Amino acid sequence: MRELLDQLDAWTAEGAGVGRAVVVRTFGSAPRPEGGVLLVTDDGRIAGSVSGGCVEGAAAEEIATARRTGRQRVIRYGISDEQAWDVGLACGGTIDVLVQPAVPAAAAEAARETADGRSGGRAVVTLLPPDAPPPAFGAHQPGTGESPTQPLVVHDDGRLDGTLGDAEADKALVKAALDLLAHGVSKTVEVGGRQAFIEAYPVRPRLVVVGAVEVSRTLVRLAKELGYETVVIDGRSAFATGARFPDVDRLVVGWPDEVADEIGLGPADAVAVLTHDVKFDEPAIVEALRRGCRYVGAVGSRKTQADRRARLLEAGVTTEQLDRLRGPIGLDLGGRLPPETALAILAEVVAERRLGTGRPMRDLARERAAVR
Repeated sequence: MRELLDQLDAWTAEGAGVGRAVVVRTFGSAPRPEGGVLLVTDDGRIAGSVSGGCVEGAAAEEIATARRTGRQRVIRYGISDEQAWDVGLACGGTIDVLVQPAVPAAAAEAARETADGRSGGRAVVTLLPPDAPPPAFGAHQPGTGESPTQPLVVHDDGRLDGTLGDAEADKALVKAALDLLAHGVSKTVEVGGRQAFIEAYPVRPRLVVVGAVEVSRTLVRLAKELGYETVVIDGRSAFATGARFPDVDRLVVGWPDEVADEIGLGPADAVAVLTHDVKFDEPAIVEALRRGCRYVGAVGSRKTQADRRARLLEAGVTTEQLDRLRGPIGLDLGGRLPPETALAILAEVVAERRLGTGRPMRDLARERAAVR
């Protein structure tokens, strides 16, 4: 939705009516993930996509119908491999698409304010119509029901705007929304006997790198390409220079544990500890684990990790906290050069954030094909 804000604003400014379709569930190798959005104006202009081109025409017609009736509905589309191939995609799949007569104000506001940093992360929750297709894959003929409520909003501090009418259901909804916000993904969940589409608008992800070493230089560049805000911390001013890190968003000279408050280190951060120096590494690890940072990884061989673990346990770090430490850091790509190491580290950071397995896609595709 964020990438369509400029177009939405332009259409709104000229007085055009705009409806929306959004992917709320996928089966198989769907072309677009949950949260993929298509916008259509009353005069037929289109922006965005829910399928890469396979069913855009049909979805646009449904948006036009929704504009006339004022009702939203969920439609299940099966995309054959042949359809996908016709528009340049490698494979098809099945998607559930929520068609809405207008862009929810809560979604537009969340996209806009989280994109420019005016607010913390938010999840916009839409209760799907009672006749929406079921979670299990299978044939279904949707009707024309509508959701009786306006979207709810879950803030990343746990606040809930609105209610499902039941305290336990509200609690479960907030928990699910916070988990999805943490991983930056949208998804349909079942809460309180209803299907709810949770549309995640997280703040810009941040990678905090401890150690202005050679690997860090490439790591910062790669992270920036993927949209991460980057911070590099090192106590050595000769290493932590703008000349060496021209792409970094913030360069801090100091001890990691002492500048944690200054940079606002917290649960939304990924932390890569790369100095190979106990006096820098271990205080940084302790502080990152204590603050519940989403990802904490540290360089070092297995022996180094074992020795470090023993020292950290003696220092009061719990076994549960240490189990969250990724060490040796990164995925096994087989590389040894600094840029290759940086790629392996960022691959693990992304896999953690996006709930990836870190396994070869080929193996996963074979397993999914066997299940079918």
